[in-house]
Amino acid sequence: MATRMLKRNPEPAKTLSRPQVTVSEPKEETAKPEPTPDAGVGGSSLDNMVSSCVSELMNAATSIHKLHLKVTGTGSYAAHKALNELYDALPGHADDLAEGYQGAAEKLLSYKEVSPRTLDTVADGVSYLRDIYAMINKLQGMLPYSEIVNNLDLVKDSINSTKYKLLFLK
Repeated sequence: MATRMLKRNPEPAKTLSRPQVTVSEPKEETAKPEPTPDAGVGGSSLDNMVSSCVSELMNAATSIHKLHLKVTGTGSYAAHKALNELYDALPGHADDLAEGYQGAAEKLLSYKEVSPRTLDTVADGVSYLRDIYAMINKLQGMLPYSEIVNNLDLVKDSINSTKYKLLFLK
């Protein structure tokens, strides 16, 4: 086996020039969407709508829990189990919405005390779930934060699953 030796190039090494670097001003950070001004009662601002939705989800857990304890008749076991799953999930959904929005908007919300809705029948519960679903849809259309919109889709999924069980599993 022959050994090869490398020969040194007799020409002097070329000097490399470095490219010129120019420093420019940092790009301006994209401004966060500003919610509409607070117009008071009715949740006209995005902040008010989010805090109202959080409160409603918390209250819904209480209302659904109470309904879960009083369902009777045909299909009551299926309704009892379906309502149990939902009232277990709602506080977590409310917490995710509150923390996610407050983190994204970088501000704390204020929450008004509102009494939970009284539900006497499974039909009342289904109607209430439709109302919450519509409220979430409206809020999603206003939110500039896709991650929170996606989290609200999970709330709607929980609502849809519960409605299916209440309406069709007897």
